[in-house]
Amino acid sequence: MGIIYIGQLYYIQVYDASYKFSADSNTQRIITQYPSRGLVFDRNGRLVISNQPVYDIMIVPRDLEPFDTLDFCHLIGITLPNLRNLFSDMRRDIKSRKISSYKPSVFIKQVSAERYGQFQEKLIKFPGFFTQRRTLRKYEYPNAAHVLGYISEVTENMIDRDPYYISGDYSGFSGLELSYEQELRGKKGAKVILVDVHGREKGSYRQGRYDTTAVVGKNIYITLDMELQQYAELLMVNKIGSIVAIEPETGEVLAMVSSPTYDPSLLVGRLRSSNYPILENNPLKPLFNRPLQAMYPPGSTFKTLQALIGLQEGVININTRFGCSMGYHAGGLTVGCHSHASPLDLLQSIQQSCNGYYCNVFRTILDNPKYKSSHDGLDVWKNYLVKFGLGYKLGIDFFNEKRGLIPNSDYYNKIYNSSWNSLTVISLAIGQGELLVTPLQMANMSATIANDGYFYTPHIVKDIEDSQIPSQFKEKHETDIDTANYEIVKDGMELVVLSGTARVAQIEGITVCGKTGTAQNPHGKDHSIFIAFAPKDHPKIAISVYVENAGFGATYAAPIASLLIEKYLKREIDPKRKYLEDRLLSVDLIHNAPY
Repeated sequence: MGIIYIGQLYYIQVYDASYKFSADSNTQRIITQYPSRGLVFDRNGRLVISNQPVYDIMIVPRDLEPFDTLDFCHLIGITLPNLRNLFSDMRRDIKSRKISSYKPSVFIKQVSAERYGQFQEKLIKFPGFFTQRRTLRKYEYPNAAHVLGYISEVTENMIDRDPYYISGDYSGFSGLELSYEQELRGKKGAKVILVDVHGREKGSYRQGRYDTTAVVGKNIYITLDMELQQYAELLMVNKIGSIVAIEPETGEVLAMVSSPTYDPSLLVGRLRSSNYPILENNPLKPLFNRPLQAMYPPGSTFKTLQALIGLQEGVININTRFGCSMGYHAGGLTVGCHSHASPLDLLQSIQQSCNGYYCNVFRTILDNPKYKSSHDGLDVWKNYLVKFGLGYKLGIDFFNEKRGLIPNSDYYNKIYNSSWNSLTVISLAIGQGELLVTPLQMANMSATIANDGYFYTPHIVKDIEDSQIPSQFKEKHETDIDTANYEIVKDGMELVVLSGTARVAQIEGITVCGKTGTAQNPHGKDHSIFIAFAPKDHPKIAISVYVENAGFGATYAAPIASLLIEKYLKREIDPKRKYLEDRLLSVDLIHNAPY
């Protein structure tokens, strides 16, 4: 008998920790101290994201005693069937060992401060329960949802990857909240308190000797101008598409709009579970981040790069002229064009957006005698485009960026069994065919032209408290095209706005350089595109606007870009241009599509 008692005592004290947990839970409780996430401010110091307090109702299953369930439901704001389901889930989790009967776990998440106060007053009536303070995000503007992102409860995979997290923790799931989770989340602390048999707190355990302090997350300043962001989203109401505006000399993103969008507050707290499926199932895809993930042909905006490559390769110069007879004709193939004077020189070709001119330019690049074949010429052509940030992920501080597509000779060799030439891929000349870019890449392309041949990787974060922004955002990326060639193309883009296809984009007192585009769309009306930068000398903003199913670039994309440039540089819209603003605000291209 003595051996049996000794063996049992040894087992209880050494191997079986349940009695220790039971004893500890009767006298002490470890409460996780969750830090407030870092605040987020825009480039001008406006508060964009703050925090609001909420409370989790915690439970220690072993300490439960019979209680008034109706009173409990009334205090917390749930129904009796909900409460029964919660207990059913708890029992299942105990059986599967997801939670312990002796340790606290979350029973009801994110109770408001008002209900917390009511519940705390009657806590003595509910043995086994206690409360734990948390914070939720509060979005100060109903804007920039795709940039800011949202937070949600961590998954088991996340817990496996990062031991910092435990079940019930929250983490950034998209946008800024995800990309800078490590900086924003801070560091959890813990407080050990004594409790009586009724679960009431009786003070710190050993004068707080074993407590650890939570470390608040770092504050972040983002590059967005929230006033410009709000105006951009307003102009895109009832339109499908995107806007990206960049400060050329730094690569800082001034505005980024994906339309249709949503209020980021819809995905905060307990409302998220009901709102997310609604947004996810919306046929207009408001959760889809178009600036980074949508891929479109660049259309005629691409002619600016064709001109630069042609100049650098020496196959054209500013005086080179090509004729256009309502398009480009070769054998039985025709690439149509609109009516304009002919022949045109280089500046006029940009001004009038001549398809015939750039079919000639493209073929002279690929069929240059210094290359063995048009296959080699295409690869040279592609290498120039890669230098502009096309065909790969630029590296913006988000995780869901698409790379687009710039085909090379191998791509067409697989399709045509190596039997193809420059005429086979002529649609690339005018930014069509297999060519695909993202709106972010188009804005970066515009910024590169504005800078006479270099860019900084576009980014959202401007400053991090007590830290440096990632070094890759300070690295200068050069193209292989001479500065003098950029001056020629910029002169042509200036003519586009002064007397060409985008006269609607003129702004009094500001020299705007732009290029319209109309991208073919096999599923409906063509897409309206416009890229621009301003002022011409020492540019402060470069922009791309993409409006789906909206027709010519000058119809919608160009006036939207023009108003945004004016808003950013002058901070207000000239009363003489209010008619343009009113037209854009009143049009509905979703419910009253013009096709």
